[in-house]
Amino acid sequence: MSQTRTVAVVVGSLRKDSASRKVARAIAAFAPATLKFQVVEIGDLAHYDQDLETDAPPAAWTRFRRDVAAADAVLFVTPEYNRSIPGVVKNAIDVGSRPWGQAVWTDKPTAIVSTSIGALGGFGANHHLRQALSFFAAPILCQPEAYIGGAGALFDGRGVLRDPAMAEFLKSFAQAFATFIERHAPAAAVQKAA
Repeated sequence: MSQTRTVAVVVGSLRKDSASRKVARAIAAFAPATLKFQVVEIGDLAHYDQDLETDAPPAAWTRFRRDVAAADAVLFVTPEYNRSIPGVVKNAIDVGSRPWGQAVWTDKPTAIVSTSIGALGGFGANHHLRQALSFFAAPILCQPEAYIGGAGALFDGRGVLRDPAMAEFLKSFAQAFATFIERHAPAAAVQKAA
């Protein structure tokens, strides 16, 4: 039997009612019971500035680094802004990448879901995020790919997913991620113990 794994969730939209946040909640709801999801907020992270990297860095940086480092895996769910990732996501990656040699992303099993109100499903954001994370040798789930188009119409006014086919996809995605995390669990355990 698999042990419980914690997943740090980074949502690329700061809006409380964002489609990306709703998709993240749906994935958590459809996931196997062996996965426990925790949204790690990024809206309060000061812009990365090496001058702030002292013995007492900003408290939000310390909290963010601690929460991601403590997780066994990371799930990014992000909208696409101007064919790329939102600036807050890139800033979170930069904050988590420091101090040098102590990146919280290193070897951490990772999955990426991109959302868009348009038909392309955030393809550009998804691949830019993969490129940024590739530096950390983080194993990234390749299949199934998750480009979710028409995200603004997926949920009703109460935030309930309306589309049964999307529900099945998110369930299969969550199961694939659980299997992927187990496959890469030794790397996650080493990172957690560091």
